[in-house]
Amino acid sequence: MKAIRVTFDEALLEKLDRHPAVRERGRSAVLREAALEYLKRREAEETARRYRAGYRDAAGVDDELGGWSDEGTWPED
Repeated sequence: MKAIRVTFDEALLEKLDRHPAVRERGRSAVLREAALEYLKRREAEETARRYRAGYRDAAGVDDELGGWSDEGTWPED
């Protein structure tokens, strides 16, 4: 692992240090976990954004499946 320098304001650092997980596992472990969760969340948000964009873009495209409901006949009830 590589040591890095991170700056926190005093109030946030005090709040972090009071948390039981920080006392049990240490700041570094908790901050690594937080960074990993942040990256997972951002990746999920990006994936969701790309899906939304893909479906939005596809909704306006008249491709080979477009107009299928005008073909053939539907059975009478």
